[in-house]
Amino acid sequence: MGTVTTDDGTTIFYKDWGPRDGRPIVFHHGWPLSADDWDNQMLFFLARGYRVIAHDRRGHGRSDQSPTGHEMDTYSADVMALTDALDLRDAVHIGHSTGGGEVARYVARAKPGRVAKAVLVGAVPPVMVKSDTNPGGLPIETFDGLREALAANRAQFYIDLPSGPFYGFNRPGAKVSQGLIDNWWRQGMMGAANAHYECIKAFSETDFTEDLHHIDVPVLVAHGTDDQIVPYDDSAPLTAQHLKNATLKTYEGLPHGMLSTHPEILNPDILAFVGS
Repeated sequence: MGTVTTDDGTTIFYKDWGPRDGRPIVFHHGWPLSADDWDNQMLFFLARGYRVIAHDRRGHGRSDQSPTGHEMDTYSADVMALTDALDLRDAVHIGHSTGGGEVARYVARAKPGRVAKAVLVGAVPPVMVKSDTNPGGLPIETFDGLREALAANRAQFYIDLPSGPFYGFNRPGAKVSQGLIDNWWRQGMMGAANAHYECIKAFSETDFTEDLHHIDVPVLVAHGTDDQIVPYDDSAPLTAQHLKNATLKTYEGLPHGMLSTHPEILNPDILAFVGS
């Protein structure tokens, strides 16, 4: 574990496990979580000889609760500071949800030789909010509702979301894990309310279309059809269309948080892509 300080003085916390000469995999977490959300995947790849790295986004987890910079350009710059500090070469960047947007913005701007492949899981690109150019998106009122719930009672909101749509625990017959719910709440409450509030705009209104067009490396786009947070039809298939070298993998009936509810399915698929 360590920290890196960005140009604006923000301290970013990160984990760095495994052999220094192992192939690096960098994990980018979703909103409003932390690097801890990747524990399962980090242990999985660590056991297979990879060097695994995950950071807490600014305002999240153990990173500084900065007053500014809660938008994708700064998130990407923070990742660049981390990869420069660790001098990562030919890395695989894996992002879930908001972290998928962060991956798209970073990989599109990464220095030559830094990135070999990318994986987007339940990710927010190309753009979430509904508009004239994105008629299949979610209405802005959906995201206004998230902001209102966060401002009114963040602690309760961070129980309700993982208890319901995030992991699909609101579906009939779902196998509910109280541990996942409690861990989601724990991670969320570690972060800053202002950062989480502003990040809603970042993940919902940022248009990643041009970023996707600039990505040349192979990208695995993985998404569940029962994703109630980032609806499948307006995300994964469109993202794959915009990429030069995409593999679209669809998971029938799986939820937004499928990395945690079904790691036994996702992890081997990601491993196969990384090793191909």
